[in-house]
Amino acid sequence: YAPDDMSPLPTNTRVAAVAAAEAYGFEQEMWFGLEQEYTLLKRNGWPAGFPDDGAFPGPQGPYYCGVGTGRVAYRDLVEEHTTACMEAGIKISGTNAEVMPGQWEFQIGPAGTVEVGDHLWIARYLLDVLSEKYDVIASIAAKPMKGDWNGAGMHTNFSTKAMREGWEPLIAAAEAMGAPGKPEEHLAGYGQGKEDRLTGAHETAHWSEFRYGTSDRGASIRIPWQCAVDKKGYLEDRRPMANADPYTVAALITNTVGAALA
Repeated sequence: YAPDDMSPLPTNTRVAAVAAAEAYGFEQEMWFGLEQEYTLLKRNGWPAGFPDDGAFPGPQGPYYCGVGTGRVAYRDLVEEHTTACMEAGIKISGTNAEVMPGQWEFQIGPAGTVEVGDHLWIARYLLDVLSEKYDVIASIAAKPMKGDWNGAGMHTNFSTKAMREGWEPLIAAAEAMGAPGKPEEHLAGYGQGKEDRLTGAHETAHWSEFRYGTSDRGASIRIPWQCAVDKKGYLEDRRPMANADPYTVAALITNTVGAALA
């Protein structure tokens, strides 16, 4: 806050999240679950899971949720980070190796519009601090390696009480996210690097289009298969970049969905 009049500084994005929660989030019981992907890099910028001689590893496939030497790297750091988050009271709900070697993910939530951002920022901080011990960089760049390698996102799962109880509100929320002007508004607040990551390949929808679908990892908004079967549940926005501000993402979704379901 500014010291003279206590007005929020431009960097204080938490204020917008609080406003969204007060407008819609609390009343509609908005829940979020964030999937924070990150890539461990060596000091020279080369992914920690790639060969030391500058060569490339084998094609993507065996690394996702992988086990074993040559498939995952720095599991000790990942598990130490998970433990640190738990001991700090962070709502960390899981972790896994990701599609590209050296890439990992942890999940935060379920939590409300403001709380999910509070917890993710502290979890990011703890990851950076622990990375010092292992002499690696925890990068949240959207596309750390060019070419045929997956980028890094912050898939955002969300629901309201009405969505968790019925199909019509869930579909109404998906439609609201694609209403005229909304895709552009959201992408403007979803982090840096959309042109590099949201190409239509590597489990993404192209940044210039919007669509939702059931069990479709190539959609902008994915309806999980079980939710389609149960006719209730939550949605996954697959567009946010790994470097997105969780306060901004949660505020945008809360306002868009909250207004549509009010």
